Amino acid sequence: MKIVLASPRGFCAGVIRAIQVVSEALQRFGPPVYVRHGIVHNKRVIEELASRGAIFVEDPAEAPPGSILIFSAHGVSPAVRSAADGLHHRSIDATCPLVAKVHVEARHFANDDYDILLIGHAGHVEVEGTLGEAPNHIRLIEDVEDARTVRVRDASRVALLTQTTLSVDDTREIAEILTERFPRIKAPRKGDICYATQNRQDAVKELARIAERILVISDAESSNGIRLVETARRAGVTALRVEHAGELTSDWIASARVIGVTAGASVSEQVVQGVVDRIVELAWPERVEAESMPIVEESVRFEIPRVLRDLPIRPIR
Repeated sequence: MKIVLASPRGFCAGVIRAIQVVSEALQRFGPPVYVRHGIVHNKRVIEELASRGAIFVEDPAEAPPGSILIFSAHGVSPAVRSAADGLHHRSIDATCPLVAKVHVEARHFANDDYDILLIGHAGHVEVEGTLGEAPNHIRLIEDVEDARTVRVRDASRVALLTQTTLSVDDTREIAEILTERFPRIKAPRKGDICYATQNRQDAVKELARIAERILVISDAESSNGIRLVETARRAGVTALRVEHAGELTSDWIASARVIGVTAGASVSEQVVQGVVDRIVELAWPERVEAESMPIVEESVRFEIPRVLRDLPIRPIR
């Protein structure tokens, strides 16, 4: 049996930054610090940060007035920011800069009185944050049927935005329908889908050329992880999503000659290695070889907020 690891896989720059923001806040302010929503969609990361004093809440009112409150990588609406200000929280923004870019675009188009068509999934925390930037101007487009039936006030003043963690292929199909219906639709100069989301989907497509089955390591709530499963299946390969090595059984790897392994943008390399070790364990006594696809370097790096960079680390008592 051969295991082939996708490249790139796992943590993206936005996730690394968000986790670092919580870690640095704990070091500089001391526990507890409060985090609005899970900082990223990864239960193990959240559990580790919670063990160090991070408290995760959904409403700023769940934190005592004047608390340190961190906004998650998925972004928040202006209403959430206002609620935090009203409670005199010291807010620190860990929103992924690529999500923040979509928020800026939404405000820009709304200020110019455009109808904004946002491709995304209802209920996803990132989408809720973007919708909150211009609730009277944005209409959510979830699928091709929405794209075919959505109505706008003026077909010459329509703008297009997308959730950052969508399937590139699905988004392209929906965007093509909207462009056909509204030829003058405006879109950002640079697409909204995250570079890491696209890179990981492209890697899965390449992996599908050689693997009989693809294992996607991802939290159940991770949109980009779910899209990886869909990408693999669309390429004609059997795909399975697991959160950690303990979920993998011998039935799934039985008789497979080549198994591909990838991971969503909120998954650490340590968890990936644990899954690889589990495959080797389940395959025993069969000999297993592991290799990686040609390495694709992702050079994107995001700095943490200045408020954290400028503060000294508290001494350990």
